Amino acid sequence: MSNVIWHEHRVTPADRARLMGHAGAVVWFTGLSGSGKSTVANLVEERLHRRGIHTFLLDGDNVRMGLNPSADELRGVYGDEFARRFGLGFSADDRAENIRRIAAVAQLFAAAGIVTLTAFVSPYRRDRDAVRTRLGGDFVEVFVDAPLAVCEQRDPKGLYKKARAGEIKNFTGIDDPYEPPLAPEIHLQADANVPETLADQVVAYLQMTGRIP
Repeated sequence: MSNVIWHEHRVTPADRARLMGHAGAVVWFTGLSGSGKSTVANLVEERLHRRGIHTFLLDGDNVRMGLNPSADELRGVYGDEFARRFGLGFSADDRAENIRRIAAVAQLFAAAGIVTLTAFVSPYRRDRDAVRTRLGGDFVEVFVDAPLAVCEQRDPKGLYKKARAGEIKNFTGIDDPYEPPLAPEIHLQADANVPETLADQVVAYLQMTGRIP
């Protein structure tokens, strides 16, 4: 039996929602690298901020630089054993742990009344479904859908080129699968619309469903 016990707060999520004018939520952007997740999420946050909505954006690269660094980044400060145990790469297990940690952080943000936007490839359906189970009604899945050929043509970070050359292993879409959502709350056709239009669609959904005033 664990000796760790969850402590209830005297200030409830409902109290925070009354103070802030809206409840918290987690808007989870998923899609291939280069599909436009981060771009659209940033535009959505900008639009919500202008409306007075309290927001924060958790982006894949940013989180990998702090909360979920690689073993190589940890080794110099904490040593080999620590780095081996806690550093994350891009294996299926490491991806699952990456998403689990992010979900836990996002859940805390949502409980604080913040509309939390997350932009992660999160390629495996099982991992995203685990986030949905954890967050319940606070979870909004946004599938940023762009064909692999389009994403590879864009290749803003040059990652597809490196993956094709064998310089990056376990790269989603090349030698690792992407499992698209079966029933996302929002399905964005990212190859047929400009990012601004996609962001407007997300904001419209949040307003239509009463998640923002």
